[in-house]
Amino acid sequence: MPVQVERRDRVAVLTLDDPPKRNALGLEMVEQIVEAVAAAEADPEVGALVVTGAPPAFCSGADRTNLTQLRVEQGGEPAEVRNIYEGFLSVRDCPLPTVAAVNGFAVGAGFNLAMCCDVILAAESARFEPGFTKIGIHPGGGHTWMLERAVGPHTAAAIALFGEGVDGRRAAEIGLAWRCAPDDSLLDEALMLATRVCELPRDLAIAIKASLREVPWQPSFEAAVTTELDRQKRSFGG
Repeated sequence: MPVQVERRDRVAVLTLDDPPKRNALGLEMVEQIVEAVAAAEADPEVGALVVTGAPPAFCSGADRTNLTQLRVEQGGEPAEVRNIYEGFLSVRDCPLPTVAAVNGFAVGAGFNLAMCCDVILAAESARFEPGFTKIGIHPGGGHTWMLERAVGPHTAAAIALFGEGVDGRRAAEIGLAWRCAPDDSLLDEALMLATRVCELPRDLAIAIKASLREVPWQPSFEAAVTTELDRQKRSFGG
């Protein structure tokens, strides 16, 4: 099974598990990520997700077999390209709080998978590589949008356009990751963070996450106040 799912109390831990391919996102793995995320959403006992990879990598990006086929087809149909996205987009669309425990290389679509989580914890061995330009293709899957929001325009350009890679410590320094952790304690720290949010009522955590996701689209401060007031009222039980 390319995706292993383990319950740690109220936290679902999704581990990409295809070490020979450095946990590359093949179609079977993508399907299993989508299924695992949907199962967590449907289970009222799950309060948060942690996404990580089986050593030695977090995720090396899209499976080269799929990319080669798309090149042969001169890009293929947009729907075919988007199929590669579905795994990390299901994580981004998940209403539950999500934590990426990046324990090695996160490349291309794997970089996207990390950014689709609400919080990134990076191991000292972590390495964030854009990957796209190194194989001569344009970034995809919302890479530039997420990256620019995370680190600002100049740093995003250095990474996405100029191909600069970032290690775990640097990722924490520039705000790409919340913090950098020793390799041997990374998963424990991710679980502690996820367990803490599970102490909130599930509906409250979902509502706060929704508000954070809507912030860029609020037309004004007053609109943000109104949105928060409605959700705050509900948290009072009103």
